[in-house]
Amino acid sequence: MHNAEHASPAAAATDAPDRQDAAAPELLTEPVEGTPPVIEDAGALRAACERLAAGTGPIAVDTERASGYRYWPRAYLVQIRREGAGSILIDPIPLAGELSPLAEALGDAEWVLHAASQDLPCLAELGLDPPALFDTELAGRLAGHERVALGTLVEKLLGYTLEKGHSAADWSRRPLPHDWLNYAALDVELLVPLRDTLEAELAAQGKLEWARQEFEAVRTTPAAPPRAEPWRRTSGVHKVRTPRGLAAVRALWEARDEMARKRDRAPSRVLPDSAIVNAVLSDPSTTGQLQALPVFGGRVQRRYSAHWLRQLQAAKELPADELPSTSTGNDGPPPVNRWGDKDPDAAARLAAARTALTTLAERHTLPVENVLLPDLLRRTCWTPPDDRSPAGVAETLADGGARAWQIELTSEVLSTALHTTA
Repeated sequence: MHNAEHASPAAAATDAPDRQDAAAPELLTEPVEGTPPVIEDAGALRAACERLAAGTGPIAVDTERASGYRYWPRAYLVQIRREGAGSILIDPIPLAGELSPLAEALGDAEWVLHAASQDLPCLAELGLDPPALFDTELAGRLAGHERVALGTLVEKLLGYTLEKGHSAADWSRRPLPHDWLNYAALDVELLVPLRDTLEAELAAQGKLEWARQEFEAVRTTPAAPPRAEPWRRTSGVHKVRTPRGLAAVRALWEARDEMARKRDRAPSRVLPDSAIVNAVLSDPSTTGQLQALPVFGGRVQRRYSAHWLRQLQAAKELPADELPSTSTGNDGPPPVNRWGDKDPDAAARLAAARTALTTLAERHTLPVENVLLPDLLRRTCWTPPDDRSPAGVAETLADGGARAWQIELTSEVLSTALHTTA
């Protein structure tokens, strides 16, 4: 166990920025100050906010959700750490609507998160939005690290192994077990030292400004609008090839979603995608036939078999003009494996562009998907701009959401690729 008599892991990590040649990593089993109590009332929150406001430097932030258990992706625990304030664990559920002191205490300081896009939406629901952001996962990618999980980066760069094991837990459970809280506190224990090490790497590689642009894009990207037909993302739906069958998938999906939302349960726990597709393909006409299928014969599902069967029967009775199309309605280009037949020149442009971007990625030690989003690349090659000069390509990329550093890096080679013909 790591105790307070040892040097602070954060201090030790700062003192040893290059740990790749150091001794075997040290297992960090609990925060250096111990696992903090969970803050559940306004008085304790005010005291914690005073400590945070008096602290210095960037603020490490993380959340724990109950993905796979609950319908709503809300935060069930918020972890914060700052130099001079230590680590703070906040239960936002009993404090709902009372977190304004926390937002005020965080002030204008930079937030440090790992894989920030996963946490920012549920933090925004709590009224918590970062004024500035450093994403350690994204920084790791840009710095050229092949594996960018938090534990992997901490071990490689700082020389500590984090106690792990509860990332997929049901964080809506109350009370939260001590070992879960310990795990959660460790997730912010070394985020700021990791940030500092990665910032130094990025600066040495000439990529720090690239990273800042990426962080700002993550921070300011608005939430995606709801999908027009979310049921089409049912796993295995590609096996259903008729409009009538797709109507049945839609009916079961929507009935499941309504039930899951009312119960605040993950839809997969109400009825798995595989069961929906299997029921549609099997086309049962009685509850007995439905219950003979996998999943539907279980004790809980048997109670709802008549409900599910009604959805299947309703789909059979829909008039033809209310059936969904077998086309997804995607406004983007067709699957790449069809380009050669549909538009050979577009296929040649894409092949040339991919080769050029791969060369750029290798030269700068970057994942090719960070050089330019694959979807933007496909759209640009399928429907190139009228002006295929570097300036014309730069304008197209900017309209597609590319960052300034990406445009500067890729516009010239993409201009050349867009002149390729089959």
